[in-house]
Amino acid sequence: MSQTIDLIPLDAVDPVLVEALLDHAFPPGRQARTAYRVRGSVAPVASLCFAALAGDGTLIGSIQCWPITLTDAQGSRWPMIMIGPVAVAPERQRDGIGRRLFLHMLAAAERQGLDRAMMLIGDPEYYGRFFGFSAERTARWELPGPVERHRLLARGPDVPDRAGMLGPGDPAFTAQASILTSN
Repeated sequence: MSQTIDLIPLDAVDPVLVEALLDHAFPPGRQARTAYRVRGSVAPVASLCFAALAGDGTLIGSIQCWPITLTDAQGSRWPMIMIGPVAVAPERQRDGIGRRLFLHMLAAAERQGLDRAMMLIGDPEYYGRFFGFSAERTARWELPGPVERHRLLARGPDVPDRAGMLGPGDPAFTAQASILTSN
């Protein structure tokens, strides 16, 4: 059954509804996941966060992106965009909504010049096959919590292939921010 789905900026949706969708789409305790620790309490990159609405206006999906930084032992920093969570209402999962949100976000990131260093924690077969993410340059990254190494994925020409700790990025991160702040 084909239904109209509208993609809109996530900040146009009531945050209470977004949290309810996340609670519905993910198991309890999602806030304790390592991804939440990596991004910390900084605000998301609003221009890369989108909602999927069914034809009746019901929120059925969302994607969020966050400014993060890889910091090496010498204090050099490499800004990146962390993608996730990508949430789809369980009853709509297999309708292509997550993929549509992801492609929409990637197109927005490319238009804004924010696609040069992106990362996520996710299924390597899916994100590799459809979106070009791999664990090729992430092996030496440290995170503030546990992670299955093969699920730590990245893409983009400026993804740092070096040892360092992932953590929250600059909350003022914008398209004008230089992807490589230190050499």
